[in-house]
Amino acid sequence: MQTIDLRGRTLSTAEMLAAVPRATAARAEALATATAIVEDVRVRGEEALREQADRFDRVSGHAIRVPREHLDEALASVAPDVRTALEAAIDRVRRGSAAQVPEDRETRIGSGARIVQRWQPVGRVGVYIPGGKAPLASSVVMNVVPAQVAGVRSIALASPPQQGEDGRIHPTILAAAALLGVEEVYAIGGAGAVGAFAYGVPGVGLDPVDVISGPGNNFVASAKRAVAGVVGTDSEAGATEILIVADGDADPRLIAADLISQAEHDEQASAVFVTDAAELAERVAAEVATQAARTRHSERVQAALNGPQSAIVLVDDRAAAVAFSNAYAPEHLELHLADAEAAAPSFTSAGAVFVGDQTPVSLGDYMAGSNHVLPTGGQARYASGLGAYTFLRPQQVVSYDHAALTEARAGVAALAAAELLPAHGEAVEARFAAEQDSGA
Repeated sequence: MQTIDLRGRTLSTAEMLAAVPRATAARAEALATATAIVEDVRVRGEEALREQADRFDRVSGHAIRVPREHLDEALASVAPDVRTALEAAIDRVRRGSAAQVPEDRETRIGSGARIVQRWQPVGRVGVYIPGGKAPLASSVVMNVVPAQVAGVRSIALASPPQQGEDGRIHPTILAAAALLGVEEVYAIGGAGAVGAFAYGVPGVGLDPVDVISGPGNNFVASAKRAVAGVVGTDSEAGATEILIVADGDADPRLIAADLISQAEHDEQASAVFVTDAAELAERVAAEVATQAARTRHSERVQAALNGPQSAIVLVDDRAAAVAFSNAYAPEHLELHLADAEAAAPSFTSAGAVFVGDQTPVSLGDYMAGSNHVLPTGGQARYASGLGAYTFLRPQQVVSYDHAALTEARAGVAALAAAELLPAHGEAVEARFAAEQDSGA
């Protein structure tokens, strides 16, 4: 990993961000490619999907709409310990998601005048589950459970067909879907799946959805951008990011292990470590080198850690670490600080914050009860992670009786006249025509 020394420098937000560049070139290239893939699916439907499966997944002749028996077989054959873990994760995420559904609230503006704020679930959701480098069965839980908690009635799921499974979706992903009662499943990968969800594919019985959710690589994230405005999407959860802030008393072994845990996702993953303790930085660098060399996906990990998007960053003090973190707005933020609980409120921009050295990101990936579908690329400055609220629409239900309208009558007329929109005022006056006639 490169080391970037920011000590002794007063930097603007832009300068701090420039110090650790994200893989922007890769994302720009991905957007052009993903847009073309989505458009191909929109125009040619199933034919385009089959060509893409042959090109990207090396699969042909497979069932795009997954038969129910494939789901049943996967659930019957899943390892008992994996099933137990999935069931526990489902329970924890269901409980965590339940807190994200607001209650309806009524506001009384006056006698006979009220506004009800209610939250309506969308009708149909398309969930994308990666299955290339890692078959993310946990992402089935993280996407489907919040949608169910929100009250979504129609959920479709897509994941890439696997060459080693005769074109079927990875069986653990299918087992997770079966556990959650999802029966509409499609063997479609990457940006093509996003396009299929957005526009529908009549040839395989896939109707368009209202919202698309789910993590993926930069191509999946870019495809969501390409369909924005056609459907709703969650945040662009692209290649993963971790930023760890630590003080001098932190354990370098744990920091290195956590950096590597996210780097193993993808060569474009970002792993950033920020500290004001130079000696700790040296020890972390040594630990990263040792642990990365012996991990299963060593080549992938080292590519991510050696990329321009990853770095050890030296700062002057805690305040500088906070400023850097909030400017960077990581997907995952870990605080390895002696006063982590007290410090946590200062770190305001992150997809999720993991407080203390006993709360690794991998816990959040699986069993914390929080959601692991989180904004990347700095979007945590203005966007949230996935939750039940992702699938809810706030609606205002307005109810006035005649007496309450009478009180607002003059105000509507005055503002309508001021805006040169007289028909607005006339629409209100029409409600009083009978009174005026009888008065005459």
